[in-house]
This record gives sequence, structure tokens and C-alpha cells, in this order.
Amino acid sequence: MLLVQIFKTSVRWQGQTNGMCLVGSRTSGPSLRSDPATRPRDMKKKCVPLALPVQCKYTSNRVRHWQSQWHTERVIKDKLLNGLLSLIFSLSVLVASTSPVFSAESVTVANSDQLAAALGNAKPGTHIVLQPGNYQGGIFAANVTGTEKQPIVVEAADVKRPPVILGGNVGLHLADCKYVEIKNLVIRSARGNGVNIDDGGTFATPSHHITLNGLTIEDIGPNGNRDGIKLSGVDDFVVKNCTVKRWGNRGSAIDMVGCHQGEIVGCTFQYGDETGNSGVQTKGGSRGIRIHHCRFNHAGQRAVNIGGNTDLEYFRPEPLGYEAKDITVSDCTFVGSISPIAFVGVDGASVRHNTFYRPTKWVFRILQESTSSRFFPCRNGRFEKNIVVFQFGKIRAAVNIGPGTQPKSFRSAGNYWYCDDNPSRSQLSISISNRQEVFGVDPQFQNVKRGDFRLKSGSPARIIGPRPATK
Repeated sequence: MLLVQIFKTSVRWQGQTNGMCLVGSRTSGPSLRSDPATRPRDMKKKCVPLALPVQCKYTSNRVRHWQSQWHTERVIKDKLLNGLLSLIFSLSVLVASTSPVFSAESVTVANSDQLAAALGNAKPGTHIVLQPGNYQGGIFAANVTGTEKQPIVVEAADVKRPPVILGGNVGLHLADCKYVEIKNLVIRSARGNGVNIDDGGTFATPSHHITLNGLTIEDIGPNGNRDGIKLSGVDDFVVKNCTVKRWGNRGSAIDMVGCHQGEIVGCTFQYGDETGNSGVQTKGGSRGIRIHHCRFNHAGQRAVNIGGNTDLEYFRPEPLGYEAKDITVSDCTFVGSISPIAFVGVDGASVRHNTFYRPTKWVFRILQESTSSRFFPCRNGRFEKNIVVFQFGKIRAAVNIGPGTQPKSFRSAGNYWYCDDNPSRSQLSISISNRQEVFGVDPQFQNVKRGDFRLKSGSPARIIGPRPATK
């Protein structure tokens, strides 16, 4: 802004003398007037150019004095202006190399130090824009706080050339944050977790209203309990349109501990059938999580682990008898995995309108891994209106039931079961209460070889399986 003001001032000052000449009035001495060719007619009679002979000696002396003074002042002003502009330019180059570039509520950053500084200084409504390039992982910020109407947004300047947060123990770690949205970044090769959002250990004040949108997270760990996205003590969150590939071999693509009222939508998870514990996991007292319209391509041994086994001190806010409650998995497509779905220490969960293609051992499991007397046995699960396509040589039972559970509280209803390598073997044993199951009818996918599991228009299962996403 200073440069612009100086430029305007310079132009205005120069314009006052450009194309002008000094004229002398026969009655009032010299004054600054426009060129004779352009001045008003009434002025032509009153003023004459200085180039014409002037008879008044007193007036001529004043003109010469004024010309000398004007020339000296102009030289001084030119030198001062040039020196000031040079100084400002030098300072701007120095500052730009070490600091984010601010403009109103927006700040542009080009390295990890600038990003950390921008996060630390962010106010409600701040928009942090990352230039393309590599950013060193290990970026941490706490208490980044926006508002409902003025969230803090962190996003790529160019979605076609997204910035890459590379390496570090944790790629990006935010603690005790509120109303923050992170968009269109790549997080790669973190040794621990890719993205870590938590409550900073203050269980009574969870992070909340966090949105992760369009992130690509890959090659995390690779060994141990390392997660693509780790959410601990986060409420009212959304993870959408994200891709997570190759997380820790004993970790999860998304691991939630004590999270509430969250949504995971439009995401893709990919690793291996026997590598990576789980794709998405909700545990530690998590409640009210909806997972829908996602794609799980060989997304770990358990593609979705509803529940888990959490140490008591990590439950948020405290153990209430369940690992997970009121969890919904709907309108997703699962390819592979030893068991695409596992109900583990659950008190109420629903799996409906999904497609499962060629799981390698079971379709779902009912387990109890938290053995403390403070927990209810795993109970109240629903498996409804799903399409299950399997190979007879790999699947012999639809459900695996572990000890310490309440399988009688589970229900299966209205599912399509089809053995694509031997349709006559489609009727699996379903060892829980079930009704209106359909066996041996080809659901008619569009193009399995290309991974297109949408149903053809004439499919008999068109009212079953995933429904189109709605805005």
C-alpha cells in the first residue's frame, strides 16, 4: 500500500509541471499557467510567456529567483523519492524471503516455517494459501480458532499442483482447534501419523468443527500403529473427498478415538487385504459417526472396524460401556479385505445399502475385545439391504462370531448374496437372526473388470446396495 501511495503522489506531483510553462502577468508578476495553446481564452489576454520580453526589472528578478528555487527543490525531491523507493524495494525482498505475505484476511505461504507462523497467528476468517512445492513435515499448531461464520481455511493455491507436506514424525498436527478447514493438500511419508487432530489432552474441551477436504495421504509409517488420519477427541467433524493409501501395517487409514458426531464421505481407501489393521476405525467411546459413499479397495484386514480395544485412560469423555455407539456405514463399495466389516464392542450400529465384492474370509464379524466388566457385550448390530458377491472357495460362512458377544441381538435382512464362481453355492450360513434374504441372483454390475460396481438399469437388486449421493 505504501508503494502504491508513493507512486500516486509522484505521478500527481509530476503532472502538475508536465507540459507547463511559467508566465508573467503584467500586473501581478510570474505564476504557473498552462501552455498558451491550451489555456482558456480569457487567460491569453492577461498572461504572456516568459520567453517574451518583460519590461519590469522587478518581475524578471523574481522569476529568475523562483526558477532557481523550483529547480533545486525538484532535484532534492527526485533524489529523496528514488532513495525511498530503493529502500522499500530492498526491504520488501528481505521480508518476502522470511515471512508470509498478508493481504486483508489472506496469507500466502511458501514453506513450512511460514505455514506454522500463519497458523499460530490465524484469526477468525484467516485464509492461508499454500503455494506449490514441498513443505517439511512436523508442522504443529495449537488453539487455531475460527468461528462458525468465519472459519480458518488452509488450502492449496493451485489444486492441480497441490503442495506436498513431506516426512516428519507427524505431517500436520493440530491440537485444541475449532472451526478449521484444510483443503487440497498432499501429506506423504510421515513416520508417525499423516494428519493428527486432537484435543491436546484436555478431554473436556474437544476440538470441534474440523473439515478435511480433498486431502491425499500416502505412504505413512510404514511399520507399526501409524495412521493416515488420527482423530482423538474431535467432535462435529467432516472428512470428505480424501484419498488414503498405504498407512502403517498395524494402523488405520482413519483412526478415531473418542470422537462424536462426525461424517466421512466420498473418500477412497486402499492398501491390501492382509496389510494394515483397518481402513476406518471408530473406538474409545466414539458415537454418532456416519461413514457413507466411500470406496474401500483392499483397505486392510477389517475395512471398517466399528469399535475396537482402547485403554481406559484414552476414552473420551469416559468409558460408558461401549467402544462405539450409533455408527452407520452406508452406500459404500468394498473390494476385498479379510472381513470388510467388524462389530467390536459395539452398542448399536447399522451397515446398510453397501456393495461387498469378494471378501477373502468373512463378510462381517461380531467380536468383544474390551474384556473389562465395565463394558456391555457387543450387541445391537444391523446388516440390511447390502449386496454381497463372493467366491465359494474363499467364503464358507457369512458371519464370524466371537466369545463374550450377544449375537441374538443382531439382525440381517433384505440382503443379496451371490456366489459368482458357482451361483448354486450362494446360500451361505447366516448364524444370526435373518429374514427376506435373496440368494443366487446376479446383481448385474456395470463392469466388474473396470471396477464399476454400479448396477445396470435392469438389475433385480436396483433398490438394494449403494444409493446415489445427494448434495
